[in-house]
Amino acid sequence: MTEPQSNAAKDESQNSAAEMPLLGHLVELRSRLLKAVITIVVLFLGLVYFANDLYLIVAKPLIAHLPEGSEMVSTSVIAPFFTPFKLSLVLAFFLAIPVVLHQLWAFISPALYQNEKRLAIPLLFSSVVLFYSGMVFCYFIVFPLMFQFFPSVIPEGIRYIPDMTDSLNIMLKLFFAFGVAFEVPIVTMLLVWSGTTTVANLKEKRPYIIVGAFVIGMLLTPPDMISQTLLAVPMWMLFELGLFLATWIKPSPAEKPSDET
Repeated sequence: MTEPQSNAAKDESQNSAAEMPLLGHLVELRSRLLKAVITIVVLFLGLVYFANDLYLIVAKPLIAHLPEGSEMVSTSVIAPFFTPFKLSLVLAFFLAIPVVLHQLWAFISPALYQNEKRLAIPLLFSSVVLFYSGMVFCYFIVFPLMFQFFPSVIPEGIRYIPDMTDSLNIMLKLFFAFGVAFEVPIVTMLLVWSGTTTVANLKEKRPYIIVGAFVIGMLLTPPDMISQTLLAVPMWMLFELGLFLATWIKPSPAEKPSDET
């Protein structure tokens, strides 16, 4: 083999070695995503048979507050089938969140410092609990108040007949909004722990954060004061909780990544 050929072969070998770690990460990421998707599909197949029953359960707070003589309707030919089908798929995703987060954790954990791993596990568990708590709060507190309020402001001569698809879209949007909003304590603690900000700085910005909570409530909920306030106030209270817990957290020090997988 000539010298140029030898150098070329050597360069090609080095390039292949440099690309292998990235290729390995991509293969692992594909594997993790595949496991998450399979979990969602399995849950969906288990839920879709009960799609109509699940829709009635989710819509129960709305149905319970319909004015006398009113009922839910479908304004689309395919809505009676597609709407419960869509609900089953979204619920499968919500139920699969612990598995999705576990796969995410398994993918990124080798790159974390040891002290980061010690904090990440309780934070991941807490984030799942808070997300589901937000959905439960939305279903049992927000929905009854909101669906009781809407019929009371109907203009004279207008008949209140909610459409099943529009109603589901609003409810799913609120489920997601409250689930994400209840993650505020986790976000607050992560910001302090990562050194992005401090507890003192967050206390100084408290008025802006409160205003921001009401702005987010306005953007993520229907245009009524009840649902907006019921999202903004818990976000504010959860921020205060995160601020209190963050006082016990020290910023992450530089530390050599561990070899644990």
